[in-house]
Amino acid sequence: MAQYRGLTWDHPRGRVWLEAAAVLWRERGVDVVWESQPLEGFEAHPIADLCARYDLVVLDHPHLGDALAAGALQSLDTVFGSESPAFRTRSVGPSLESYQLEGRTWALPIDAATQVSARDPRFIGAAPRSWEDVERLAGEVPVALSLAGPHALLSLFSIAAALGRPPVDTPGEAWLDPSTARTAFDVLMSVNERAPRGYAGLNPIALLERVGSDDPLAYVPLVYGYVNYALPERAAPIAFGDAPRMTADGPPGSIIGGTGVAVSRGAVVTDSLREYLRWLVAESTQRRVVPEFAGQPAARVAWEDPETDLAAGSFYSATLATIEAARLRPRYAGFPDAQQTGSAMVRDVLDGHLEPADAIAQLEILARDSRAISPEGTL
Repeated sequence: MAQYRGLTWDHPRGRVWLEAAAVLWRERGVDVVWESQPLEGFEAHPIADLCARYDLVVLDHPHLGDALAAGALQSLDTVFGSESPAFRTRSVGPSLESYQLEGRTWALPIDAATQVSARDPRFIGAAPRSWEDVERLAGEVPVALSLAGPHALLSLFSIAAALGRPPVDTPGEAWLDPSTARTAFDVLMSVNERAPRGYAGLNPIALLERVGSDDPLAYVPLVYGYVNYALPERAAPIAFGDAPRMTADGPPGSIIGGTGVAVSRGAVVTDSLREYLRWLVAESTQRRVVPEFAGQPAARVAWEDPETDLAAGSFYSATLATIEAARLRPRYAGFPDAQQTGSAMVRDVLDGHLEPADAIAQLEILARDSRAISPEGTL
């Protein structure tokens, strides 16, 4: 029997359906033992180290540059052949595109997510449509921004996307032009100054645990969506909606997340492993197995399925427009560390420790200089 070690992230959405699938595939001659790491490790742990220890790694697209610089992954075009059925499942939004770099595909999207809004429907009916509406709401009910880890910078990026100027991945250039960055900072500062204290250190999972609980937090305008918290059987299901727009007719601003499964350089690829990977992304798996076992599918057919949507408390239909409009992060080697540093700068602005103009200048330097640093931290 072929045996493989896989690494995913430690939340029911990230591991339950993969663990259930492992039982089925063990009977078919493929033994995949899935281990998990905390969300913070998923967002920040060096990808080359993980690929050296595991055969299959569930990752997010900003880590591709580091992985390719370290030679840590096998191209899936080589694993399958460029005409493989593995590439034919239509994913929602730019999920598949996010794992394509240097003309090749490096991971298969198994989970799709982007920043959306989350509200407690006991206190808020319809989701605010614009950032102006969010600012107004923040003066009436407890509203919190998602700022922990990389999320402060991602919130800045998302507002820029709503302005029609998403982050760029161009050597020698800032991620955001100064005018766009200043407007995005003004929006974040306006909401943050109305927000109650005590939420800035919470990751997206912890924030969502607060919404719909006895905690007074009523609304988060940008947080990565988790279908698990929208399920009707929950005591207080969260209502998810589109990310805010800058204008009533503008696009919802959001930065794509989700996960893809990649094959490490050291994995021994067999026909049975190829069959297993194709099954993970097949429409039938994504439409039925993934939702049944606490997952959040990446296939468009699942997001557009009325039965799946009904069982998920309308999570998919309520956020589909946002994920379709979502944009990518930079994916060069060195970006994952840089986004953590940049996020700390954004928090410093919101805490009053750094002027927005100084932060914009420092972010430009960071965007330029971080490209000169290898994943191992050497020039």
